[in-house]
Amino acid sequence: MTKKFSLLLTTILTIFIIGCGKKVDDNSPKKVHWDRDMCERCKMVLSDRDFAVEIINQKNGKVYYFDDIGCATLWLKEEKIPWAKDAKIWVKDSKTHQWIDAKSAKYVDDAVTPMAYGFKAYRKENFPKDKEIIDFENMSKKIEEIEKRNNQHRGFKN
Repeated sequence: MTKKFSLLLTTILTIFIIGCGKKVDDNSPKKVHWDRDMCERCKMVLSDRDFAVEIINQKNGKVYYFDDIGCATLWLKEEKIPWAKDAKIWVKDSKTHQWIDAKSAKYVDDAVTPMAYGFKAYRKENFPKDKEIIDFENMSKKIEEIEKRNNQHRGFKN
C-alpha cells in the first residue's frame, strides 16, 4: 500500500509542479506608463515615445523598459543577461511609431535620442531610401564603441 501511495503522491506532485510552471504565450509589447516607467539601465523616466524599448524575458514574461536602444543593448551586455539571445526586444518604427521587432529592424544613426546613442529603427519597408542600412548586430557594436569613447572621455577605464 505504501508503494502505491508513494507513486500516487509523486504523480500528483509532478502534475502540480508542471501545471504551476509559468508559460509565457504572449511576448507582444506591453503598455508603457509614460512619465512613470523608468529605464532599467540609466533610471531615466520614459517620456519620448519614439525611442522607447521593451525587452521581454520569454521564459517568465518579465518586461524591462528602456529610454534608448543604446541603454537596452548595453544593459544586456553589462548585466550578462543569460537569456539575452532569446530575449524579445521591441522598438518603435520611426515612420509609423508602431512597435517592431528590434532584431529584424533596420537602423540609421542620425537621430537625436534620449541618451544620445543616435539610432532610430525602421521596418524594412519603411526605411528611408537615401540612408545606409545598419542591422541590429552592427548597431549594437556601434553603441558599444560609442560607450567606450564616452567612458574614455569621462576618464573611466573600460
